[in-house]
Amino acid sequence: MPALPPVIFEDESLIAFDKPSGLLIAPDRWDKSRANLMDMVHEKMGHGVANVHRIDADTSGLVLCAKTKPALDFLSGQFQSKTVGKVYEALTVGLPAQDEFTVDFVLKEDDAKPGRMCVVKKHGKASVTDFRVLARFPQPAGRPGFAHVECRPQTGRTHQIRVHLAASGTPILSDPFYGNETQLLLSDLKRGYKGRDEERPLITRLALHAAALTFKHPLTREPATLHAPRPQDFEVALKYLHKFTRR
Repeated sequence: MPALPPVIFEDESLIAFDKPSGLLIAPDRWDKSRANLMDMVHEKMGHGVANVHRIDADTSGLVLCAKTKPALDFLSGQFQSKTVGKVYEALTVGLPAQDEFTVDFVLKEDDAKPGRMCVVKKHGKASVTDFRVLARFPQPAGRPGFAHVECRPQTGRTHQIRVHLAASGTPILSDPFYGNETQLLLSDLKRGYKGRDEERPLITRLALHAAALTFKHPLTREPATLHAPRPQDFEVALKYLHKFTRR
């Protein structure tokens, strides 16, 4: 069994992990053999620890777990009543039309592609996300630009942020479900780059990171905010975008 991901915060009632991209939260519907966070947690910490919410396997970042039943009930209630503040960061392919915008769509599972979501007119579930552009990285003519976007989902639908950005015309970089073939290559940013033959994209996985959660603590009943640092690949990509993009 692999080691647990880094612990961001822990006390007697809760524990928060910094989940790497690629790790499932719970057992997979189709492939029960894939490693997942909660099996690892239960083996190391016992079955009294439960996840309060989920993020996609491909998404990196903050995952909150409760260590007691009262804490689980109190935290789960906040997620159900939509009083938890959730902040994600994404790198998009293409530049959003506005610096701040809200996407409000009805989503349902795609009948033709099980495990994926699609936008429908009715017979789905409401989904709302607020977006704010943190930085724009336009590229030379003929190449799509990139943007660093803050995402604040008001609802918690499967793949919500990914579908909202894709449907807005700016899919998340390296999204295998809703994105396109665009890669973020240092050779495209830096003039005179050597080593193009062996080059790998700066980010090869979904460029979406669960950055922060704000909630009421189950013991103190006071607001608490936890942060997950950006993964190294995300930080490096941002660094080179800032360094080599001419605005």
